[in-house]
Amino acid sequence: MNTADMTAKMAAGNGFIAALDQSGGSTPKALAGYGIGEDAWTNEAEMFDLIHAMRERIITSKVFDGSKVIGAILFERTMDGTAGGKPVPAALIEKGIVPFIKIDKGLENEVNGVQLMKPMPELDALLEKSKALGVYGTKERSVINSANREGIAAVVKQQFEVGAQVLSHGMMPIIEPEVNIKSETRAECDTILLDEILKNLDALPEGQQVMLKLSLPVVPGKFDALVDHPKVLRVVALSGGYKRPEACIELAKNRGIIASFSRALLEDLRAQMSDAEFDAALGEAIDAIHAGSTVKTA
Repeated sequence: MNTADMTAKMAAGNGFIAALDQSGGSTPKALAGYGIGEDAWTNEAEMFDLIHAMRERIITSKVFDGSKVIGAILFERTMDGTAGGKPVPAALIEKGIVPFIKIDKGLENEVNGVQLMKPMPELDALLEKSKALGVYGTKERSVINSANREGIAAVVKQQFEVGAQVLSHGMMPIIEPEVNIKSETRAECDTILLDEILKNLDALPEGQQVMLKLSLPVVPGKFDALVDHPKVLRVVALSGGYKRPEACIELAKNRGIIASFSRALLEDLRAQMSDAEFDAALGEAIDAIHAGSTVKTA
C-alpha cells in the first residue's frame, strides 16, 4: 500500500484500528492482563521484550489481517522492532493494515479539569524516522476530566497544534482528546469538546484532514457533525475502560464511528494459551469489535 491506498483504506475501510501502543506506565497492567506478573522481569528492557512478544504474537496471528483490522497504532519500541522477521510497519502493510505511531510522551498534571500532553521536543526526528519506516500517521492523547471550557479549549488547541506539525511531515494525525468516562460531567464535556473541535476544524487550511479518536459519547450520535465533516478523514472511538461487550454495544449506537480499542481487544488473551486457543480468542474479539464498528443499531 502506498500513501494514497492507506488514505483510501482509512476513509472507507470496513473495519477498525487495533491500539497496540501501551507505553511505560501502562505496560505492567497490560502484561498482568496477559497473564505475566511483575516477577517475570527484572528491568525495563525485559518488560518491554515481554510486551513486544505479545504484540508480535498478535501481529503474526493468522486472524489478524486487513480484512477486519484496517489499522494498528504502535508504541515507538514496537515500531522499531520486528514481527515474523520483518520490521513491524512492513509486516503490517504486507497484511493490508495501516500503521500509526503513538507520539505523546504522557500527560501533565491536571489543570482546569484537563491533562495536557507533555512537551515533545524530539517530535520532528520521530516523525522523520516513522515516515521512513512506512508509518502512515500518528496518535496523540490528552485527557478531559471535567467540563471546564477553558481547559477543554486548551486541550483541543494543543492537539491541533501537534496535528499541524504531523501534517507538515506528510503524515496523518489521530487527534485524541479523551473524555474520562468516569467524569461526573461527561455529557457536558462532550458538548464543549464538540464545539471546540468544530472551531479548530474550520480553521484548518483547505485540503487538510485529520482523524479523531474520541470517547464514546453519552448521547448516541452526538458526534455526527464530526463524522460528516469534510476535514475529518475518519472518527474512531476508544474503549475508555468499558469491557468489550459494553464497548461494542455503545459503539454500534454511533453512525460512522469505528473502534480503536486496546484493552477491549486484548482482554481475553493469555500468554499461556496454545496458538490455536490464542487465535480463537483473538478472532472472537476481532469479530465482535468489527461488528460494533460496521453493523450499527442507531
